[in-house]
Amino acid sequence: GDIVLLAKPVTLTEGDRVTLTTDVPVATDGTSKPEKLLYAVSLPPVHGQIEYINYPSVPISSYSQLDVVAQKVSDVHDNSHG
Repeated sequence: GDIVLLAKPVTLTEGDRVTLTTDVPVATDGTSKPEKLLYAVSLPPVHGQIEYINYPSVPISSYSQLDVVAQKVSDVHDNSHG
């Protein structure tokens, strides 16, 4: 089926962390099982990383919709400058 991904921009300043929620991003693939969706981080943040809240400082390359619903995933700014 078709996949729809809606994402809202998130702006972080140095040292900030934002927990991903179903507001950012939310996806559907037209099935009745959105919890089965998996996200792949194909282009990581330039100044930080995506990580599980329970494993700080360990970047991840994928996570599930269930991880987002449970608020287990965050985007962390690493204090670097461009």
